[in-house]
Amino acid sequence: MRIALSVIFSILIISLLVCMVFSMCSKKPVGKAVAFLIAGMATPVLGNLILIISSAQLISTIGYYIYFIGMDVAVYSSWYFTHIYCDIGKPKKTLQIPILIFFALDMILYTLNPFFNCSFSTEPIMVEERAYFRLVPYLGQTYHRVICYGLFFAILIIFAVKTIKATKVYKEKYRVILFSMIATVAVESYYIFSRQPLDISMVGFGIFGLLVYFFALKYRPLKLLDRMLASMASEMPDALFFFDRSGKCIWVNEPGKMLVGINKENYDEVKADLNFLFDDIDLSGSGWSKRITLGTGDEAMYYFLSMKSVVNDKKKVIGSYLSVRDITEDQREMKREMYRATHDSLTGIYTKEYLYENIRKRLENDRNTNYMIGFIEVTNYKLINDVFGSEFGDYTIKHIADYISNNTSKKVLYGRLSTDSFGILLDKDTLNLDIIEKRLENFTVKDDNLEHRILIHIGIYDINPDDETDIPLFFDSARLAATMIRDDYKKHIIYYDDKLRNELIHNQLISNQVKEAIETRQIRPYLQPIVDSRGMLAGAEALVRWIHPDEGFMNPGMFIPVFERNGLIADVDRHMWRCVCEILADWKKRGIDNFISINISPKDFYYMDVVSELKKLVEEFGIEPVKLRVEITETAIMTGSIDILKLVKELREYGFIVEMDDFGSGYSSLNLLKDMDIDVIKIDMQFLKDSESNIKANTIIKNIINMSEDLGIDTLTEGVETARQYEKLYAMGCKLYQGYYFSKPVPLEDFEKQWFD
Repeated sequence: MRIALSVIFSILIISLLVCMVFSMCSKKPVGKAVAFLIAGMATPVLGNLILIISSAQLISTIGYYIYFIGMDVAVYSSWYFTHIYCDIGKPKKTLQIPILIFFALDMILYTLNPFFNCSFSTEPIMVEERAYFRLVPYLGQTYHRVICYGLFFAILIIFAVKTIKATKVYKEKYRVILFSMIATVAVESYYIFSRQPLDISMVGFGIFGLLVYFFALKYRPLKLLDRMLASMASEMPDALFFFDRSGKCIWVNEPGKMLVGINKENYDEVKADLNFLFDDIDLSGSGWSKRITLGTGDEAMYYFLSMKSVVNDKKKVIGSYLSVRDITEDQREMKREMYRATHDSLTGIYTKEYLYENIRKRLENDRNTNYMIGFIEVTNYKLINDVFGSEFGDYTIKHIADYISNNTSKKVLYGRLSTDSFGILLDKDTLNLDIIEKRLENFTVKDDNLEHRILIHIGIYDINPDDETDIPLFFDSARLAATMIRDDYKKHIIYYDDKLRNELIHNQLISNQVKEAIETRQIRPYLQPIVDSRGMLAGAEALVRWIHPDEGFMNPGMFIPVFERNGLIADVDRHMWRCVCEILADWKKRGIDNFISINISPKDFYYMDVVSELKKLVEEFGIEPVKLRVEITETAIMTGSIDILKLVKELREYGFIVEMDDFGSGYSSLNLLKDMDIDVIKIDMQFLKDSESNIKANTIIKNIINMSEDLGIDTLTEGVETARQYEKLYAMGCKLYQGYYFSKPVPLEDFEKQWFD
């Protein structure tokens, strides 16, 4: 018996060590816990192997130490494994620390045992005619058994609960380990209380370790999985047809029955029905897939068929199955997605990318037609959105798209390029630009309640047959042409030609020279006087002028619109403000108490923090903010997306005088007076041109002046060119005046000679 058990224990130990190595190499989260448990189980088996083969008391005593310490390790590793295997998580410190303390105390008792015999001793007996040293337990051994059995019973409870609560798929993996633990502890208990010399329960320990390895790392509930897969196949939306090795149909799921129109378990006609439905498909082969369309147009149905072989463990074909998936909705959604990707969501016409692609194909395939590119811009779209709301703005864009669709031939390609622009490919020979120009002169959009005139500009690029096909370049050229007439309310169509090209080149040239012009003071302020009702100088307006080294005196109209478009106006304005602050600082030293007004472009607000810039300049030059007046145009306030009203408030709170320039030129002058705190309004000079002969204009000017006075706002009328205009404005109560009647804008030196000498 001793020899047989020693062989069995040796085999178990070797098996456990091999499993432990494989567990350590496992990538599963539970792998390390399994390796720890197997090591724990192998240790008491090793101790008992030493007891069985030894006839010497010292070696047997060492075997008992290995056995008992191994039991501590086995029980604790089982506790740790249980938490991981049963998905509880790692043991909490509040439980783990007391348990480790109990085991540490047990280890201490075994350490003291050789000196005090507090745990156990041994006594010799004869087993199979050889000496065997049997255990004589003391109080320390009782403590050892209590903590081991106590923790082991806690493990049994956890596995019992998991076995009861687990689903069918996982019940087996908990149940087998639970029963093996019960059997092992039962045999171990029998050994302890019967005082049998040979502990055969160690076989249970070894088998338990092997079972843990199998169920934790290798086990798959195949029967239950087979039932689940069969259930899943029945409930799958795909139609499934299973065939045996001879090609006979042996099973069809419910979607398959509905597809071929059978309602019984008779599958004899299934192959014929499938061939009829899908036009003679190959049901004898396998490893193929294809897409089949049944019907046409919107009623078309789309199916994806896949035929595959079924093989056994020896890679031998035992049958096949056909999967038929209804992909009709997927195909229709794909078409919808393609439409959404190539058509604008608001207007239903081509997107920019799809338009470019179609134009490129057209130009490559049709060399006989003379084509032109058109860039269509809704110039006042921002104003429409702000005044009438985004809903009417969207309605406007859709109306224009519908107009293009309804008034162009099928040969014309068009699409939406951006929020407020469209692109179009036109046949030059059939195009009548005069008719289009007339229509654009009074192009209006109206719905039930609102009507608004839409300002549309079109840039045309005439495609030369020798041009390289560069669609973005064609549209950029047409767009650049459109920008040249953006502020023109009379002209709606412009060609990109040599003259325009030269103008654009010139614009680029002067744009490149701005930095040097600022540094060398080629760009400088000219001052135009502002006088009071007595004709005395009150201040001046600083107007930008460029004394070009090659072109001489450049009219502001030649460069200001260019810089407004490309953003360089911000650099020019910043330079002008600095120059004016230098002048005011010099005047302050000389005791001159007059103000200078500076202009702020709407674009400045997009390129810098205007308020901070002006504050820094005032502080740098040590001048009073009230002497640096700030002019903002009414149209800038109306068309800007930035909250200029808030910025105006900040300027006034700091001490700047804020003037509204071109009052009366916008759409909501009175609304602005109501909502905006300003100090001065500058009446638009257009009123003055009509005031000599237009009684209504006189009445309007007079009432503006009176209303401003009631609101505590000063009035400044610009563009006063005659004595008669000055006298009329004086009689109406205007406070300040500006215009050629007093002086044109002049250099600083001439201004000072005229007014200060």
